[in-house]
Formats: sequence, C-alpha cells, structure tokens
Amino acid sequence: MAIPARGAACPHVSISAEIVARMINGVKAALRHCAKIIHTVNILNSSHSPNQSPLVGDRPTGLVRGFTLAEVLFSLLIVGVSLGGILGVYIESAVCSDWSAHSVSAQMNALNGLELCRAAKYDPRGTPPTDLLVSSNFPQRIFVLDVGTSVGQNTYATNTTTIVTLSTNPPLKMVRVDCTWYYRRKGLYTNTAITYRAANQ
Repeated sequence: MAIPARGAACPHVSISAEIVARMINGVKAALRHCAKIIHTVNILNSSHSPNQSPLVGDRPTGLVRGFTLAEVLFSLLIVGVSLGGILGVYIESAVCSDWSAHSVSAQMNALNGLELCRAAKYDPRGTPPTDLLVSSNFPQRIFVLDVGTSVGQNTYATNTTTIVTLSTNPPLKMVRVDCTWYYRRKGLYTNTAITYRAANQ
C-alpha cells in the first residue's frame, strides 16, 4: 500500500488561482479608470463648438483622426496587465510541473525501498528461524532524485526505513519507508510507502 506525499495536492494550484484573481481585479480597475478618463474627455469635447477640436484649436474636427494619448496609454496598460497575468500563470504552471516530477521520483524511490524490505527473508518459524527484516539491515540512503532532466541543480532525498513488529503469533510486521526531500521553492516534503508482511512472504 503506497501513501502519497504529505500535502500531495500541488501547493502551486492555489497560487495560480490567486494570480488569476489579481489579474482580473487589475483589469477591472484599469477599465474603471479608463472609463473615467473617456468620460472626462467626452465632457471636454462637449464644451467646445462642433466645428472645433479641443486638442488642435481651429482645425475642423473632421480632419482630426486617430486615438488620443490617454486612450493609447490605457490600452497599453490593459494589455500589459493581461500579459503579466498570463505570464505569471505560465510560470506557476511550470513550477507545479517541476514539483510534480520531484514528487513522483521521490515516491518511486520510497517504493524501491519497500521492495528491498520485501526481498529480505522473514521466516521466524523455519528451521533454523530467520529474520532479516529488521530496521538495522536497512540504514538511511541518500540519493539524487531523477526528474527526467539534467538542467538545474540536483535534488537530494533520504530514504528512512521503519520496521515495527505488530504480532508474534501470527508473525506480522509493518514496513514503512519515508523519502524526505527538499524543494527549493517551497520547503521540505516526505513521500511515504507502507506495507504489511507476514512470515515467509
């Protein structure tokens, strides 16, 4: 029986949602501000005669075409806020993917430690009695997580094996392997794998 990492849900999902919420709030605020500017410009336009431009002077309004400076600036602001939010979501998605690769590698190493314990001979009722399934036969192991790429720094993990005798009649032991690793962006994580083993299995 394998138990996923503590806090197995990716911790970056909530962060991405928060970034999207901030992006939406920023766009709403920019739109409100832009609406106020346009309203002000309309008021200024209405205060001039129909045949006179408020920005050019005596030139006819029909000859003035294009966007005002305020409209251009606020359009660029809206585009910048939108692209910034999209870029932030993309970065958080990449971080979440990288975290998932580390977690999968740690879980596989925990299962590997579990298989080593299952391979140990445990036959307390045999002739002679044999019990190699003890914690002292499985010291801590330090290794590099295989995340599928050689880019970036190596992440080291530690396998810790705990074997507990649950019953002597019938013989039954619990085997637990904890793979502890540190993710540079979030902190310390542990992937755990647990199984139970009877005699001569």
